[in-house]
Amino acid sequence: MIDTIGAIVAALAVFFRSRLDLSFEVLALRQQLVVLKRKRRRPVLSRLDRLFWILLRSVWPRWSDVLAIVKPATEIAWHRRGFRLYWRWRSRRRSGRPRITDEVRSLIRQMSLENAGWGAPKIHGELLKLGLAVSERTVTRYLRGLRPRTGRSDQRWKAFLANHREAIVAFDLFTVPTLTFNLLYCFVIIEHRRRKILHCNMTSHPTSKWVVQQLREAFPEAAPYRYAIFDHDSKFNVDVVRLLAGTGVEPKRTSIEAPWQNGVAERWIGSCHREMLDRVIPLNEHHLRRLLRDYASYHNDDRVHDALNKDAPNGRPVDERPSPAARVISQPRLGGLHHRYAWKVAA
Repeated sequence: MIDTIGAIVAALAVFFRSRLDLSFEVLALRQQLVVLKRKRRRPVLSRLDRLFWILLRSVWPRWSDVLAIVKPATEIAWHRRGFRLYWRWRSRRRSGRPRITDEVRSLIRQMSLENAGWGAPKIHGELLKLGLAVSERTVTRYLRGLRPRTGRSDQRWKAFLANHREAIVAFDLFTVPTLTFNLLYCFVIIEHRRRKILHCNMTSHPTSKWVVQQLREAFPEAAPYRYAIFDHDSKFNVDVVRLLAGTGVEPKRTSIEAPWQNGVAERWIGSCHREMLDRVIPLNEHHLRRLLRDYASYHNDDRVHDALNKDAPNGRPVDERPSPAARVISQPRLGGLHHRYAWKVAA
């Protein structure tokens, strides 16, 4: 009842207002109807809608009386936001020190990541040697939020592996299921320099004592290597560490859940699976031991490696064609899973 009386009073008040005031009110109400006709639960105002109300507020003092779809405070906030954008545009940089290019920023980042101990002076010097004009203060400011000064741990580990590959061996354990679903544990020792398999064996019940015995068989005397990389397997306990120290090898454990730090051994295990174990079913321990040693022999003597410039770990000389009549013959390896090729003189 009160709403009805209020509507009647508002209708009668129309006759006492100016035509200009009524025109503005009609314009405001029509614009809101356009928004409400969009059939949305909560009407969404576009940028043009906001601009309309900002302009109407500046020319008509009674704009808030007919505003129904948003609160007056919201419209005021729109006006303040527009004011900030306007002054941001007015205060934009028109001169000063030029910004460095994306190419220079990319080079600074690359040099910083590839050289853990480099600071702004060295990076700035390298950029000058490349003919790139940039100040040392700019390099310092860009490095400030790029990385900690100590560098990345993975980069330091990769540098360690690259600088000491002649003196590094690695070992690891992996499992293989048999025909009757029994798990057998394979142990492999590989050197980093030539990717050569130094020792491999398997057992159904691995213990630290068994691992120690395998290391003794691989290194019967003082080992020519300086570092041994292995993970946190419980079988690589203090007895293993003590034996390595006794042979002059410094143990280097990888981080937890970081198989990439023992990448040479992990890649060999992956190759062994892809090239042999995924294509055969081991019957028992004796069968798997024979397969494992046959694959190690193929790996050392016949298989070419990208890291060795297409050579084998034990060295595989190029077999020159002896005569124009010679033909290529294939020599099966691993029961015909792989082959080695050579020239043979025709009879």
